[in-house]
Amino acid sequence: MLKVGLTGGIGAGKSEVSRLLVACGAVLIDADRIAREVVAPGTPGLASVVEAFGEEILAADGSLDRPRLGAIVFADADRLATLNSIVHPLVGARSRELEEAAAEDAVVIHDVPLLTENGLAPLYDLVIVVDAAPETQLDRLVRLRGMTEEDARARMAAQATREQRREIADIVIDNDVPLEELEQRVKDVWAELVRRSQAPRPSPTE
Repeated sequence: MLKVGLTGGIGAGKSEVSRLLVACGAVLIDADRIAREVVAPGTPGLASVVEAFGEEILAADGSLDRPRLGAIVFADADRLATLNSIVHPLVGARSRELEEAAAEDAVVIHDVPLLTENGLAPLYDLVIVVDAAPETQLDRLVRLRGMTEEDARARMAAQATREQRREIADIVIDNDVPLEELEQRVKDVWAELVRRSQAPRPSPTE
């Protein structure tokens, strides 16, 4: 099994790259999706978040009001740290379960938005960073996701810098390119991942 960490700044196009890798044959473990699952209604995770932030972060149907919670934590580093201390261990545990269920020869892609920020690179055999210029990220967030420019800039500023992400990358996928070029780059990366997954591993020394 080859364990790959996939990350990139908000709006860089990481979801598109993960979709293309799955189409090639990768097993995807999506930290964002798991993060939603572990705070679904009725879960211990949601109960812990309500205990920390109060019932005002619940929507009328009892689910987590993500925009409201986001407005609270993105403006306050301490409260963001509190939220992360609740959610991250739950996500990590579920991710390990899914990884253990994958085939022995699988290429497992862990899609982790905050991989850089949380110092998670050592957990993976290699790290792929999806990279785009900040102006590209900003344009996508405003034009495609409907964010205000102010909100988009705040979200970008709350993450690691482009340079910090590139420092931990074993492979960089440039997503300032047309989709056809991105698809070819992902296919090339996939071929490299398969090659690495099939390479003999050195025996651990005693």
